[in-house]
Amino acid sequence: MKQLTSSQVRTMFLDYFKSKNHMIEPGASLVPINDDTLLWINSGVAALKKYFDGRVKPMNPRIANVQKSIRTNDIDNVGYTARHHTFFEMLGNFSIGDYFKEDAIQFGYEFLFSPNWIGLDAQHMYVSVHTEDHEAYRIWTEVIGIDPKRILKTDDNFWQIGDGPCGPNSEIFYDRGPKYDPENLGERLFFEELENDRYIEVWNIVFSQYDGKEGVDFHEFKELPQKNIDTGMGFERLVSIVQGGETNFDTDLFLPIITETETFTQIKYHEKEMAFRVIADHIRTLVFALNDGALFSNEGRGYVLRRLLRRAARYGRVLDINEPFLYKLVDSVIEVMHDFYTDLDNRPEDIKKLILNEEKRFIKTLQEGEKLLLSAIESQEGVVLPGDVAFKLYDTYGFPIELTQEMAQERGVSVDLEGFDQALEAQKERARGSRQKIESMGSQQEDILNFKVPSQFLYDTFEVEATITGLFVEGHAVETLHDKGLVALDQTPFYAESGGQVSDIGSISGGHIVGVSKANAGQHLHHVEVSEPLHLGDTVHVCVDTNRRILIRKNHSCVHLLHSALHEFVGEHVNQAGSYVDDQYFRFDFTHFERLTPQTLKNIERRVNEWIAQSLPIHTDIMNVEEAKASGAIALFGDTYGDVVRVVSMGDVSKELCGGTHALSTGEIGVFKLVSEESVGSGVRRIVGKTSLGAYETFKKAEQEIELIREDLKLVSQKSIIERIEEMRIEKQSLQEKYDLLLKDALHAKIQTWLNDVNVSKEGLNVLWVQEYNADKELMNEIVDKLRDHVDLLFAVNVNEPNVSFMVSVSPKGIESGYKAGDLAKELAQATGGNGGGRPNFAQSGGKNVSNLNAAQSQIYGKIGI
Repeated sequence: MKQLTSSQVRTMFLDYFKSKNHMIEPGASLVPINDDTLLWINSGVAALKKYFDGRVKPMNPRIANVQKSIRTNDIDNVGYTARHHTFFEMLGNFSIGDYFKEDAIQFGYEFLFSPNWIGLDAQHMYVSVHTEDHEAYRIWTEVIGIDPKRILKTDDNFWQIGDGPCGPNSEIFYDRGPKYDPENLGERLFFEELENDRYIEVWNIVFSQYDGKEGVDFHEFKELPQKNIDTGMGFERLVSIVQGGETNFDTDLFLPIITETETFTQIKYHEKEMAFRVIADHIRTLVFALNDGALFSNEGRGYVLRRLLRRAARYGRVLDINEPFLYKLVDSVIEVMHDFYTDLDNRPEDIKKLILNEEKRFIKTLQEGEKLLLSAIESQEGVVLPGDVAFKLYDTYGFPIELTQEMAQERGVSVDLEGFDQALEAQKERARGSRQKIESMGSQQEDILNFKVPSQFLYDTFEVEATITGLFVEGHAVETLHDKGLVALDQTPFYAESGGQVSDIGSISGGHIVGVSKANAGQHLHHVEVSEPLHLGDTVHVCVDTNRRILIRKNHSCVHLLHSALHEFVGEHVNQAGSYVDDQYFRFDFTHFERLTPQTLKNIERRVNEWIAQSLPIHTDIMNVEEAKASGAIALFGDTYGDVVRVVSMGDVSKELCGGTHALSTGEIGVFKLVSEESVGSGVRRIVGKTSLGAYETFKKAEQEIELIREDLKLVSQKSIIERIEEMRIEKQSLQEKYDLLLKDALHAKIQTWLNDVNVSKEGLNVLWVQEYNADKELMNEIVDKLRDHVDLLFAVNVNEPNVSFMVSVSPKGIESGYKAGDLAKELAQATGGNGGGRPNFAQSGGKNVSNLNAAQSQIYGKIGI
């Protein structure tokens, strides 16, 4: 076997498929662009769905890629097993209606086993096929020549997620030998599909040949008009086999990171392998995800990253690393990966800062978790700590279950491990359920897929005579269209929805064009509603809604100016993450790790308006894509371009590859008004803006609101709103001071009255029940502070229908008599439909049914003998 580095394996894969006339598709960002069905890009095919369901025709039907991916449905297995990862690379080759089973199988076999390429020993090859895929079986046995005794037939080899393209699959396994077969089970491991480290799957070919329907037997699926190949190879697995690593972690992809981690501790890798593996895996995920614009947060992608960091930091503690250290591993990850992922060199310091800040936050959270654990243990003394409490400590505060057990055991409390495992499994089930539609695709429409008649889009034209070249109703080709359907023309001035810009609308002879989309081969399909029938071959007059188109192109041109202003005032790391442009407004999504300050937003708005006022010329050049990029034109991350592209320039302030419609000069835009800036996801922010008439209407609305405020404040023309607000602030401060004094006097009087109502329990304890209505938390705290030193058992109750909250205080004398605030608060809460608890001397709880409050008081008073 050849001695190859991971970098050489990756390069060899791409070189092999280049030699087989494949187009190398750039890997997509881990943060999906314009795809709300995905949390992360999680496979090689995830960014290619548009090709598989026929929406878009690729420039070359043969595609290969290296796709960075994240999967987090099974985080807790990372480190335990040899091949589980959160971040990994998928190497894939794809055929979109081109080659099929025989070529796909031969490609996989040749790349893995030919001495000209990877050169694995073919005598160690095993294969699986679907039980009824006789064609794949024939190819393996007759064309490749593999011994049929090495082929597993199984019903499990069928790939389908939801509706759309699906089909049987065939996998290539590699036998690593008896060293990885401690029980000497041999081929039983493979044919009985037992969990093992000997027979490793390295290649999976999906033969996408059916139009799947959820809940329907696959024998009833229709054959796809365009059959596809989707091949995926786990890069880390292949590198492990090539380099002879015992696990994926024992390769040059992970060992440099593990070695660097060893410098922070006295413990060595072989002593606590799992901890080192978790840290190495998770730091790779963090670096790549943060580099692609994701951020730590409490939901979505950000929650995933936060959980990964905390898990890695927890295992740092296992290695006796008790201070922030993960940020110090960023350089190691970049050093291992930057040859191929050159963009990792762009912002390493930003990534380190984000990780360090999150590590510091986690240390604080751990301290809070320790308080919660100790409180929970105190309230469960001598009993069992509930599994849901242990899971909350694990999931929210990052406590390893082992740490919870250790701290509980020191205090004579055991942990409900069965309940913990149930809560953990429920979380995994939620994660699995949330990814059911991750890779589902749309069904192919055969007639539209096979429609090849070309059409021409006419930029900056608003009406034309055109010939009907195609008519479709519900995806089927027809000769005559009577009501609603799709119309293809030999030429059209109508822009088809693309790149975030909405389509044009307008008129067609005998009806209306209500939208325009693109067919598989790029032709414009006009969505029409007609009162007179249209026939194939008719000549029709089509006219764009001119006023709407002009407003759209003003907004679109402003998007380009905004992009340039963001680069100037926020940073060159800003990438477009989606956009929407219509005649009313535009929105621009971009990658950035924090909200923009008010001053930055003012600077951006002013700069864009300065460029508009300069009336910069807007012109379009058609050029070779490499020439365009060399000229400084911005190519949007994740977009695929043909050999010839349109480059839209606005003076010397903006130059982008763009197929949309634009104003003739920036002056045509008129004015730009920034409406809002907000977060729309982890590491993605959104600016909404308006231009021209839309901006004017926004200004007028603000003017009207100001007038209404002036009228409400009864301002004379000589006085500004700011002056009046300052006067009102001073008046409010004066009134607040008077109110606070009156409240203090009233509370003092109330306290004297309450203390006159103290009851005495059977043990001689002073007991007081205080009840308020709709009081704020600050007032209730003050009431407790004023009263707790005067009584042994204090019950401060706040009624806010239908809810009720309790604050319970118990003096040392009360605790000696056997009462605990936590128990009393919990009993009151449960009697009113809630829950809660706390320390023996003080506790808080809440109920959801205030109608049971009197019964709850009677229950407690009966318990303490009043």
